[in-house]
Amino acid sequence: MKSAVIVDIVRTGAGKGKPGGALSGIHPVNLLAETLRALLERNDLDPATIDDVIAGCVSQAGEQALNIARNAILAAGIPESVPGTTVDRQCGSSQQAVHFAAQGVLAGAYDIVVACGVESMSRVPMGYSSVDQDPNRGPLSARYPEGLIGQGVSAELIAARWKLDREALDEYAARSHQRAAQVTEAGGFQREIVPITVDGHVHDTDQTLRASTTVEGLGGLKPSFVDDGLQQRFPEINWSITPGNSSPLTDAASAVLIMSEKKAGELGLTPRARFTDFAVTGSDPLLMLTGVIPATEKVLTRSGLSIDDIDAYEVNEAFAPVPLAWQQDLKADPEKLNPRGGAIALGHALGASGVRLLATLVNHLEDTGGRYGLQTMCEGGGMANATIIERV
Repeated sequence: MKSAVIVDIVRTGAGKGKPGGALSGIHPVNLLAETLRALLERNDLDPATIDDVIAGCVSQAGEQALNIARNAILAAGIPESVPGTTVDRQCGSSQQAVHFAAQGVLAGAYDIVVACGVESMSRVPMGYSSVDQDPNRGPLSARYPEGLIGQGVSAELIAARWKLDREALDEYAARSHQRAAQVTEAGGFQREIVPITVDGHVHDTDQTLRASTTVEGLGGLKPSFVDDGLQQRFPEINWSITPGNSSPLTDAASAVLIMSEKKAGELGLTPRARFTDFAVTGSDPLLMLTGVIPATEKVLTRSGLSIDDIDAYEVNEAFAPVPLAWQQDLKADPEKLNPRGGAIALGHALGASGVRLLATLVNHLEDTGGRYGLQTMCEGGGMANATIIERV
């Protein structure tokens, strides 16, 4: 049987997604190009042998428009014969790129493929790509007459329905920073982060990480999404989502080299992990962020594994209620959940986050001797991807 393997995986350090952030001075095409170049140089791979490059990007407008995958290929000096395409599965865009890449290998369509992602939220703000800023028109409005809501309010609904109070959310957020800080101090992210030079300065850390974060400090932040109309519509909400227990806006890029196990052997490259199974699902677009639960159940069923068979879980921390609700429903071990911190500390650069989580997962399994890792991400509009990998 064919198998698809991860040969190598890299990411940039996170930059704050606002003017003046560490990566705000580099065009997103060049940010992705530099990441692709670093991945290929690390593995001494002839770029002409790549069958395809699949990139995730959410805001495909402005500087990220016109198929950023292809533009980054050309900017990186990769031969013109190498094609590229850009996909949008909202926050899970580069995880979906990974799925398409690995599934292409398993189907025999690819021997060597790169899945990657990029988002420059400082230069292309979230929502900038929306053609119609009011989605509640026509048939969509008829199906959801009260109107759909933003992700922050969805996170509030999850906190209310799963009975997660403000203290629990802030405790989780502080833990994310503490875990990420411990790994950073120990050099645990060094293998996955590639340095990027911007305006003469080398950026090779996660600018969004705040090692000094405490529950007490987070407790002083005001809720971000409350207003009078929403209070009337959702009286059950206690309004607990703040900038401190949410993922920060971020600039970043990431890339993973995927190939058939046979091709890796022919090239003398050592696989680091193999893909076990994949799942994608839709979910309630009002709650929106709960798709990680059915997606996980689906991928576990497909793989024949149980949650206890998994050695580490990467559940994207778009907002603190998401991994906490997931943990509650799956009865998952909290010690295995985002053991190196998550997006609350390390940033959520939308299109780049899927491969970022995968990079962290691969390195954690290698450092701890774990066998199986599971990754899942909630996505705008009510969707989620889930992936299981096995360390080689």
